[in-house]
Amino acid sequence: MIEVRNLSKRYGEVVAVDGVSFSVERGEVVGFLGPNGAGKTTTMRMLTGFLPPTDGEASIAGHDIFEDPLAARRAIGYLPEFPPLYPEMRVERYVDYVARIKDVPRRKRKEAVDKALERCALTEVRRRVIGTLSKGFRQRVGLAQAIVHDPPVLILDEPTVGLDPIQIGEIRNLVGELAGGEGKHTIVLSSHILAEVTAICRRVIMVNEGRKTVDASLEELTTGGHTLEELFARETARDVALAKDGASAEEVAR
Repeated sequence: MIEVRNLSKRYGEVVAVDGVSFSVERGEVVGFLGPNGAGKTTTMRMLTGFLPPTDGEASIAGHDIFEDPLAARRAIGYLPEFPPLYPEMRVERYVDYVARIKDVPRRKRKEAVDKALERCALTEVRRRVIGTLSKGFRQRVGLAQAIVHDPPVLILDEPTVGLDPIQIGEIRNLVGELAGGEGKHTIVLSSHILAEVTAICRRVIMVNEGRKTVDASLEELTTGGHTLEELFARETARDVALAKDGASAEEVAR
């Protein structure tokens, strides 16, 4: 469903993403992890068409992001870290507006909007002005706009950032339902809340300093009682140590 081959992004001499390759199968839910500045968001923005890659190839649902960018974008529902909301619009009008942009056929648009609002538990606030909603509800509106055209692929960048524990639980349950519901969306989820990744995802891809460092199932990574937090700390510390003057992998391991 997602194929990425040697994807890179450079800004002058700065390499934000360096030859990243991975694939995600239909129905998979993958946690995309890394410390701040690791290249996660840049990679997501390239896959969603918001940033042009410097090198490499990628396809979404069989559509090349270079050769057929419009079809690739239609196959994606994207929730960026800060949802692209219009605070002066009412919830229903906004989701309908996005449905029009996403080319949902007119005869199916109302049904699509109603379904997105229902799935995101927004039916009771559908006529509320977005700017009057709590952050948790605004995040739900962001998810509704991502799924209104029923895309096969969802890319979610920090979907619970800034939320309180109750709101985090609500959004986590919603993402879990999207992953296991009808149609089984393929989901790539970026989050700094590792418990969230453990609860929702079955596979982890980790990047650091623009390079992929881990790509394995969660079961494999946590074998022997290890936690995802331990893996994250170990991989991040290892890469920092390797970057120091002449440090070898053997020295870091010791």
